[in-house]
Amino acid sequence: MASKIRSNDLVIVLTGKDKGKTGIVKKVYRDTNIAIVSGINMVKKHQKSIPEKKQMGGIILKESTIHLSNLSIFNKKINKADKVEFFFSSGKKMRRYKSNRELF
Repeated sequence: MASKIRSNDLVIVLTGKDKGKTGIVKKVYRDTNIAIVSGINMVKKHQKSIPEKKQMGGIILKESTIHLSNLSIFNKKINKADKVEFFFSSGKKMRRYKSNRELF
């Protein structure tokens, strides 16, 4: 089945502490329906130093996962969240915005 949200899509957060923020999808995990979005759901991680890799220890900020139901595709033309519509073009399944029927 085709997925509505894929990597490198511009999405907006619908609920949670980052509601209203937009970001680019880095990775989507299909088996658990979660995604990692750049700059969204930032958490602090206590990281131990690894001298062999010349990696410093301390508290770092990193993106945590967010469920796909809390994300929606962001349409730049109307500056709002939008739904995704599938259609066939020359035998290939494509995606487009539902509101203005433009490809993304």
